Amino acid sequence: MDRRFDFLVIGSGIAGLFYALKVSEQAPSARIAIVTKKGETATNTNRAQGGIAAVLSGTDSFEAHINDTIRVGSGLCRRDVVERVVEAGPSAIAELSEYGVRFTKRDGTYDLGREGGHTANRVVHASDLTGREVERALLTACRAKNGQIQIFRDHIVLDLIKHSQGGHSSCAGAFVFSESGRHFDSFYADP
Repeated sequence: MDRRFDFLVIGSGIAGLFYALKVSEQAPSARIAIVTKKGETATNTNRAQGGIAAVLSGTDSFEAHINDTIRVGSGLCRRDVVERVVEAGPSAIAELSEYGVRFTKRDGTYDLGREGGHTANRVVHASDLTGREVERALLTACRAKNGQIQIFRDHIVLDLIKHSQGGHSSCAGAFVFSESGRHFDSFYADP
């Protein structure tokens, strides 16, 4: 069976769900398919217990977070990438909160922890089940899109469908096996 969508997302972890939501906001008429090999919560995101490091306190700074990351990275980090990720942290936390993630707070402010090589309290968390809470909120937001985002569980991606034109190659979809229906599907992302 051929299935056509405007966007095909493989995986239902934080990256896939967040991407699907962002696309749905930027292209409100787009049809989005999320293909996941098991249930939509059988992800590493759902199993993550810690938190998300971000500069959210007046006693912290981007420069301190960047320096901590570079130091702990033992020369393996690209400074320009670290800078972009660290500077995007507060807005990412704000977006996750808008999607309904209930981060732990004390007296109305984030309860920031300190983990690993951080020299400041900057780890926002949802008790000790941050991943599960992020997954719950993002799945709820995806389901609220009234069918714009469809989740196909128990579908295993076997191979990508490639399209080549003028020496340029791109992904046009995926060949997928449906475990629940025991059949093969082709998912296409229309250009």
